Amino acid sequence: MAEVFIRPLEPADCNDAADAWWASRLGGLPALPAPIHTQDQVRDWFAHVLLPDAQTWVALEADRVVAVLTLDGDDLDQLYVVPELAGQGIGSMLVDLAKDLRPGGLALWTFQTNVPAQRFYASHGFTEVRRTDGATNEEKAPDVRMVWGAHPEA
Repeated sequence: MAEVFIRPLEPADCNDAADAWWASRLGGLPALPAPIHTQDQVRDWFAHVLLPDAQTWVALEADRVVAVLTLDGDDLDQLYVVPELAGQGIGSMLVDLAKDLRPGGLALWTFQTNVPAQRFYASHGFTEVRRTDGATNEEKAPDVRMVWGAHPEA
């Protein structure tokens, strides 16, 4: 793996970041539910929601966006790495960044079917605090709430 550089999402990154998100979601099937939005809708979401309203970072390898991280308050809202680079430490770098930015604690949701993600987050000190039937997420898929640090839900 070449050197990975992490920086905040910039307007010119939005399509590439959305495509990395898309590739990761599709690469995660069947552990992840299929995306319910089109790839163009995801690109629009990156450009018009995540860029202006959230704190989003991209990981670049050789000027290619290979991962994205979004924090929404103290929620680790999005963390996706392109499938061909999964397991090479990029996700861990992004979790470490999130912890540095939110030393008071973090929370996240992951799908119950995404056991690899639950193991990944547990290896980074996150603990499960509850499970739901998925009624509150867009995919309507059962999910798991996990927290790290002194998060109020801990």
